[in-house]
Amino acid sequence: MLILTSLAAGPKHGHALAKDIEEFAGVCLGPGALYGAITRLEERGLIEPLKTDDRRRPYRITATGSAALAGVVADMRQIADVGASRLGLTLGTLA
Repeated sequence: MLILTSLAAGPKHGHALAKDIEEFAGVCLGPGALYGAITRLEERGLIEPLKTDDRRRPYRITATGSAALAGVVADMRQIADVGASRLGLTLGTLA
């Protein structure tokens, strides 16, 4: 989900993905975890590599990947809304 979220903002190569994920999620992915996840996402058709003359290979999210991310985000939003409601939190107190 972190990689798909990062790629939803536009194509990125591995190092740029890792930096972006660390910035927005505070998660530091090591090379093994990052590239293993990239391989699995590519195998599932959720991301695809772009052609480049550079040694860095950029990736982009596919339509299938965008749909999968939208589904996960909707599920998480529903869970967060239920949790906030049960805690008696309102929009102004969630910060």
